[in-house]
Amino acid sequence: MNKFLLGVALLVPAAPIAARDTVVATGTVTSADPRATQAGQEILRQGGSATDAAMAMMLALTVVEPQSSGIGGGGFLVHHDGRRGTIDTIDGRETAPATATPQRFVGPDGRALPYLLSFPGGKSVGVPGNIRLMAMAEKKWGKLPWKALFAPAIRLAEGGYTVTRPMNGAMGLTGPLWDKFPTIAAQYSANGQPLPIGTTVKNPALARALRDIAARGPDAFYTGANAAAILAATRGTTVAPSDMTAADLTGYKAKERAAVCGTYRGYKVCGMGPPSSGATTVLQVLGMLERFDLRAMGKDSPAAWHLIGEAMQLAYADRDKYLGDPDFVAVPVAGLIDKGYLASRSALIRPDATLPAYAAGNPPGAPRRTAALSPDVPGTTHFIAVDKAGDIVSMTSTVEGPFGSQLLANGYVLNNELTDFTAAPEKDGMPVANRVQGGKRPLSSMAPTIVYDAGGKPVFTVGAAGGKTIIMQVAKALIAHFDWGLDAKASIGLPLLFFNGDGLVIEQGTALEAMKAPLEALGHRVTIGKLGLKANAAERTATGWVGAADPRSVGTALQP
Repeated sequence: MNKFLLGVALLVPAAPIAARDTVVATGTVTSADPRATQAGQEILRQGGSATDAAMAMMLALTVVEPQSSGIGGGGFLVHHDGRRGTIDTIDGRETAPATATPQRFVGPDGRALPYLLSFPGGKSVGVPGNIRLMAMAEKKWGKLPWKALFAPAIRLAEGGYTVTRPMNGAMGLTGPLWDKFPTIAAQYSANGQPLPIGTTVKNPALARALRDIAARGPDAFYTGANAAAILAATRGTTVAPSDMTAADLTGYKAKERAAVCGTYRGYKVCGMGPPSSGATTVLQVLGMLERFDLRAMGKDSPAAWHLIGEAMQLAYADRDKYLGDPDFVAVPVAGLIDKGYLASRSALIRPDATLPAYAAGNPPGAPRRTAALSPDVPGTTHFIAVDKAGDIVSMTSTVEGPFGSQLLANGYVLNNELTDFTAAPEKDGMPVANRVQGGKRPLSSMAPTIVYDAGGKPVFTVGAAGGKTIIMQVAKALIAHFDWGLDAKASIGLPLLFFNGDGLVIEQGTALEAMKAPLEALGHRVTIGKLGLKANAAERTATGWVGAADPRSVGTALQP
């Protein structure tokens, strides 16, 4: 188990398995797996919309990237309408069963259970949201028949696909648990060992489930045989059986939410609101940095990375205190991104020294609540589609940790999303915003983002995977693109600065390691470590949209 704990942060995929990861086109698709990108391309070539292409990629990723996402999980979708110029978002985040209580991940001794004892098994599984999200998006923006979007994924599940290095690595991390999970062991291991890279995998059970949902619509997922399979897997497991019911499944609804938007350097940055903390925290980081001339400093300046590190830690302190499901707790979104409030937070930052501590502030409209951290393990996936009409979809999808709960239903992985709740329901005698409650959606770091120029034209879109690093991957990409003039691929590929309980963490094996001594001279405690990073982006150029996949990943970008 210690090997697993240390390995969670090592999910850094090797070199791409396909050469073309950046292309110029009128439209584009990009994802973290070449087979999923090809699925999106296929749909665009059939005349599908960006939504059609994105949903085909989500389904294909269910097959080829089961360690990260799929129909057994949830996601957030941000959509730009090229004709109307509007932006919409859909919340497909998983929900806790109705009977869930704040004590769900508390042990007999009254203490929060360790993550390693919480995520495997049925109790961590939230009601999956991706199929309801898909249905809502298709009703609003889809062009092709529902059934057509499933064809690439069904073909991959029936015909087979090969194991990538990231998938093999994830198998190695969670495989030691699989003696208690025979279904996933039978699908993704052989003789007790992870399937080797290049092994062909077929998933006939998933193919049958996809065919059924394709033929009968989204209700086929939430009722009938498929619902029974989810309940059998979550309630019938010997490891932390769930209390999920048929009513939890049939009652699930995806939700339209208002986009959260702010400005940076004259650009309008829009993303997903709560229960995602992505947009608010990205905008806080950017807002605190706006008074500094990062462009003049440049990407190789220790002073610039010092400022980024200070803004990051202040923004995350607010995130941990105030963010949660807005249907259950009052979230001061407007206050958190208020320019006056951000100016007051920025005024705390000194260019020549570190802060002694990074405490949450008091934004306008803030309720009284204390902070408590949630695990938010590196995982997840992001994908982007732009069509010839100018529609854009930027979507992040997840099953939370590697292979989620380790449970399969009809061949797809069931999430462990409920461990994104804060396990300890109270701190200092006050309720935590992100505590477990029945029907509630756990806090997320997912940050699908679309950026507009001063004329209201979309010019950049980005999103990432990797737990709490997602927010900083997106913020860093926006700084790299709009302050330092890097293109989409270079922006997401630029090394990352993050933090932990001991101070700043510099991405290992990168040029950013040169910042360690200068940052320490400014008072930071700095370590160098591996971070599970994986982003995708696209930018508008004079010749069309450019899609880009993270050079750390096996992802690709393709034109229609």
